[in-house]
Amino acid sequence: MKDNKRINHNQATEPERRTVRGASRETARRTGEVALVPVDASSPSISSSQGTTPSNTVPYNCNTPYFKLLRFGVDSLYLSYPGELFSDVDDQLKELKQIAQSPEPHEQIKAQYPINDHIFEVKDKGARFFPYILEDNAFRIQFSRTPSMPFAYVKLSSEYLTHRYPAEAEKALALVLSQFGVINESANVSRIDLFVDFVSSVDMESWDRHAWVTRASAINAYSVERDFSGWVIGAGGVISCRLYDKTLEIEKQSKKFYLHKLWNKTGWNGHDKVWRLEFQLKREVLTQKGLPKLHEVLNHLNGIWSYATTEWLRLTLPNLEDQTRSRWPIHALWLYLSSVDWQTNGSPLLARFNAARIPGNEKLFSNGLSPLISFMAREGIWDFDKGFAYYKLALCQHYDEKCFNLGLSFDDFIRERVAIKARQFNSILNRQIDVEEKANLDRKAAEYRRTSEGS
Repeated sequence: MKDNKRINHNQATEPERRTVRGASRETARRTGEVALVPVDASSPSISSSQGTTPSNTVPYNCNTPYFKLLRFGVDSLYLSYPGELFSDVDDQLKELKQIAQSPEPHEQIKAQYPINDHIFEVKDKGARFFPYILEDNAFRIQFSRTPSMPFAYVKLSSEYLTHRYPAEAEKALALVLSQFGVINESANVSRIDLFVDFVSSVDMESWDRHAWVTRASAINAYSVERDFSGWVIGAGGVISCRLYDKTLEIEKQSKKFYLHKLWNKTGWNGHDKVWRLEFQLKREVLTQKGLPKLHEVLNHLNGIWSYATTEWLRLTLPNLEDQTRSRWPIHALWLYLSSVDWQTNGSPLLARFNAARIPGNEKLFSNGLSPLISFMAREGIWDFDKGFAYYKLALCQHYDEKCFNLGLSFDDFIRERVAIKARQFNSILNRQIDVEEKANLDRKAAEYRRTSEGS
């Protein structure tokens, strides 16, 4: 696949100004009233009857009432590495996995693997051919001991990819993996998700499934609480596409509110719906195009995007008088989306990233305040300080009996629960705490002996 940056000046293009033609007024009304949208001669060209690729000329600072580009880039990235796991690392991971499988919580908390700036949680279960799984907020790493399999299969998180561009993120990953085993080849791409975030005045529900001209067999529309949420084309295939309301998805599902800051930097007003066009491409289609390696994929993003948005899928203005769908004119919105220039950096990056999977304040405090308020209402307490003090006392009394049955003091019970969460959050190295506590006890014992001998 090549990075084609060309303008197809065919009979559908006029020298100075041109319009998207070929659809009836009724069709235009149903598809967003774009049948007569004027387009400057410098804008992407309209597809020919053969689906010719539009040029990748939409500028990053494109800002019109019709379309505003906010961000684009790689959302998810799955890589595999041929190589071999170190034998001593194999032994360590085997032991840590057994610790994670312990029925005793105070043993499970030690199933962690610290390396560089990461404190990985070691999972109690593996996957087929991959017995060991380690995870934090940056990477989910699966290790294999089978010679015919990659020694490492890794998912780079979408949040990590808002902090570092893919090539830089992979370099950091390779440094981590090099301490687990020998890497024989550069990274292979198992899956890559490319996205474009944008704001548009177009009603994304204004067309029906017939407007999508695609090689996929499945086209579905979705809604959340009766609000239209988006389209999914080709779900489960080697290529699939989603066009969906990203602001709604963040609010109802992912809670990735850090994206709001990045959108603000590129001109989002904080109120308009942000839509995301996202293509998921799996290894099969990439290898068919001769792009198995990550560096090859990153060097050909324009070509990959062009293939996805002009050959595999197009949004059109259906012309009911023409049964040849390949001749249907391209929707003006699709001209903008298909013409993003992937040779430029797609978005600003987050200045900071935490490899720990820590919950945000909204989740912690909204969940934490609810039982306190319920307790105060039950007890008829209006004063917050008084209610908090009584709540703490009642909480301790409630758990005293449970702790007694477990053979723990209340303080030890709390420390154990904190350690369990710390392992899940990748926030505290529990084994290091054990070492520090032992050193502290040894120091106190030595001081006691010196005091006793002196007296």
